[in-house]
This record gives sequence, C-alpha cells and structure tokens, in this order.
Amino acid sequence: MTAACSSNTTSSDGKDKDGKTVLRFATWDSGETLKIQQDIAKEFEKDNPDVKVQVEAYGDGFDQKLAASFGAKNPPDVMYMWDFSTYHQSLEPLNPYVDKDSSIKMDDFYEGLFNYSSVDGELYGMPAGFTTMVVYYNKKLFDQHNIPYPKEGWTWDEFKEIAKKLTDKGKKQYGFGVTAEPDTYDLQGTVWSNGGSFVSEDGKKIDGFMNSPETIEAIQIYGDLVKEGTAVLTGGKNQQSGTDIFKAGKLGMYISGIWPLEGFKEAGIDVGTVSMPAFGSKPVKGLIASSAVSIAKDSKEKELAWEFVKFYSSDKAIQMRTADLPVRKSVVEANKTAEDELYKPFYMMLENSSNTPAFLLNSNWNEINRNLSAAINAVMLGQDADELLNKAVEDSEKYVGQ
Repeated sequence: MTAACSSNTTSSDGKDKDGKTVLRFATWDSGETLKIQQDIAKEFEKDNPDVKVQVEAYGDGFDQKLAASFGAKNPPDVMYMWDFSTYHQSLEPLNPYVDKDSSIKMDDFYEGLFNYSSVDGELYGMPAGFTTMVVYYNKKLFDQHNIPYPKEGWTWDEFKEIAKKLTDKGKKQYGFGVTAEPDTYDLQGTVWSNGGSFVSEDGKKIDGFMNSPETIEAIQIYGDLVKEGTAVLTGGKNQQSGTDIFKAGKLGMYISGIWPLEGFKEAGIDVGTVSMPAFGSKPVKGLIASSAVSIAKDSKEKELAWEFVKFYSSDKAIQMRTADLPVRKSVVEANKTAEDELYKPFYMMLENSSNTPAFLLNSNWNEINRNLSAAINAVMLGQDADELLNKAVEDSEKYVGQ
C-alpha cells in the first residue's frame, strides 16, 4: 500500500478529504525500495498528523514525468534528484534553509556528497543515498588459481596479470567483465585516477581533456582486456549481464557499486571487495553515484517540504533505507558499517571522491556525451581510443561554449 492518497482527492487549497495538508513526494523507486519510501512517508506522518505524504512512483519514466510537471508548473513538492545541471533552475536553493536551521548537522554528512547536489556553489539537494565503485572478486576462483586476494594500493598492472591468470576459456571463465555499452559516468573514476578528465574544471574545454593521453590510456585499458581475451563483454545484445555471469561463478572480477552485493551473497558467491586499482603511484580517485532529495521552486508548501527533506536526512530515515549506503558519519559509526570488510572499500573510495563529474560542469553535457558514449562503445569492441576520442572532441566542440 502507498502512504498516499491519489492526486484527484486533493482540493484546490492543497488539502485532502480529511483536511490534511498534502505533500507530494516523487521517487524513481519501485518494488522493495519503493516500499521503503512509503514507510518513511508514514513515519513522517506520525510526527506530523495534519500532513498526508503522497508518494508518487514515477519508475522508469521519472525524468520525463518530472520534466512535464515542471513545464506545467505543477511539480511534486519534494522529489528524488540526481541531474542537477538540467533541473536546478526549477529547484529551490537550500542554503537559506540550512543557514537558519541549527538542528541539521551538515558536518555529519560526507562532504564529497555535496559536490553532486550543488551547482555554482548553491545547494539544491540534501544527500539521500550513495555508492562508490569498487572491484568485486570471487574468492573461490582466486583460491583455485592460488592467487592472493587483491589489497588496497594494488595497481592496474597487477589487475591485468590477475585477470590473465583467472581466465580459462575452455570453461568460459574470464578474469574480468567489461560492459559493452558502459555509462560514461561510471568510467570517470578510472579516468581521474590516471590524471585525466572528460572536461576542464571550469567546464569550458574538452580538447586536451577528453582526448588527453591520460584519458585515452584509461579508456583503452578496458578495450585491450577484451581484445586480449582476459575480459568478456557483458550486457550488450545477446550477452548476459556482468552481475549474472559473476553470480554463475564464471567471472573473477567485476566493477560496480553497492547494488549487486546482496544478489551475489544470495547466489552463494564467496565475494570480496577492494578499492579500485591505481595507475602506478598516482592517487586513486573515487566516483560517487548519488541521489539527493530536492524541493520544487514552484512548491506551495516549501517550509513543510523542508521539514520532510530534513526528516529524510535524519538518522531514523537513513536507518530505514537499507538499499543505500548511509550518508551520515554518525550512522556509519553506530552501525560499524565502514568496519565491515565488504563495505569498507566503498567508504575508502568515498574519502577519495573530491572530483566533480562532467555533467555538473557543462550544461550541454548530454549533447557532448552522445559523441563520447559512441566513441567509448567502439573502444570496448576493440577499436582505437586515441582516434575515437579525438573524433568525439571534434564532433562535440560546437556544444562546449553554448
């Protein structure tokens, strides 16, 4: 059951049939994770008996429905948010609320998370959940090949050697799984770790960044592993997903966020996690995939919306959100999350996550990214990263300064 009444029972003054103030909350979640949002809404209602939280589950159509609601000047009051460069002009800046509310302890949040929900120094979303990227590895396969488990501080050279040793094509077993059509977002940590970037820090240049030797080398690694036969392409047409191959015990290593961990455990895989490898002595850089909760600029219930956003950021709500990694240090310490061997690398990568992703640096990133994505997909199929990334820059220059 949803913790909501349907929108057509809301009167013009924003009240439901019982005279309660309706607060609309939009989420992209479904299934079990949607139930978590509904339970959080019910808890907020207990503390605010004159309020009805209407949970609106937009699912896969989240961006389209949200954009339409902004266009119609009838958005939900509060919503999950990730694409701040696209939507920030439709969102309420939160700095004034934070400044006047002493109850919210901003220094209890992991600082790097605010990079992902701020635009031009203005905060537009409170962190809700996050993951960093780590390397999952199958301990049983490592044991069978007498390979020591990877440790913090390992390098890409070591990674490549291990992938080679773990590969047994006769058994259709591979050292690593490379996504056939990767999200360019997910590759940025690897690129940053080699000293590269898709775009300059001010967002105004891609030439010399997207096609720099460091960026080219970082992307080429994945294509070369496939070409050499020590990695298998996953998730493309007629190909199994990397998580499914890992669950089947046929993949030695796989890079992902927190999402598949429970599934790996349920599949009976003796799984380990480790931080991403380094390029020689260069520092490893982390990438955060994050979600935040924002308030619509056109909301008629902004103060109430802020109370809900604040509740969503509270210890109580964070403890309920079991599908996310906790965003507050106090919760992590209380639960000893970062001391758990499986979870520790996610937090170690978080400590190294100070870079700002490309989509937050250039407002035309979607257009630029189409060319970058096509280039990277071709690299994964064995083509040359140097040539392709230079072409992507050439084709994208017209969008950079707009």
